Amino acid sequence: MTFAKKVFNLLVNFPVESNLPGGVGIINPYENKSTSDYTKIFFNKFFNDNNKRVFLFGINPGRFGGGLTGISFTDPVALSEYCGIPNSLGNKKELSSDFIYSVINEFGGVDKFFKRFFLTAIYPLALIKDGNNFNYYDDSLIFGKLKESILYSIKEQAHFGADKSIAISLGRKNGKYLSRFNKELKIFSHIEILDHPRFIMQYKRKSIRKYIDNYLNILNRYN
Repeated sequence: MTFAKKVFNLLVNFPVESNLPGGVGIINPYENKSTSDYTKIFFNKFFNDNNKRVFLFGINPGRFGGGLTGISFTDPVALSEYCGIPNSLGNKKELSSDFIYSVINEFGGVDKFFKRFFLTAIYPLALIKDGNNFNYYDDSLIFGKLKESILYSIKEQAHFGADKSIAISLGRKNGKYLSRFNKELKIFSHIEILDHPRFIMQYKRKSIRKYIDNYLNILNRYN
């Protein structure tokens, strides 16, 4: 079974936790047939092989990025313009996707990037509260409810074909949790931590060149 088929099978069949406390809801983009179809096209286009890849773990998808397209850090605009997959998911851009695809383009483009790297999330479904994005670690009760699903997610994703010498966290707090999970699962030899794309775009935009260069330095180190 190819990397693409393993990814797709896990995502479309990922167990959805019911009745989360505190008004937190889950967006499962794969329930939408169009989204599921675009996701399948994407993975078959870039991951139709058995290559090992370095995993870049985000937190959990945003509602206008992976929560909409089913593809981590990829909004509908990036899916169409950069990945070459026209879609009917709208033209709303997401800050994190904008930054990531700036990095990907400078790295050498989507074909080169996805041949070596896999963009994903520690928890693969989008979380929302009061119409806003919500992180799995924002509330201890939510974290407790999702922990087993998160451990399952990381463990199963590693079976796709992870380069287990390294995993990269996108987000510093996320990196602390990924390191904790990895101590329990004992999958990756080392965790590299980068600032989260949304943090960069929202708070450090004047220094974006520095952050793009930092990403590129890390990617080239493991290319």
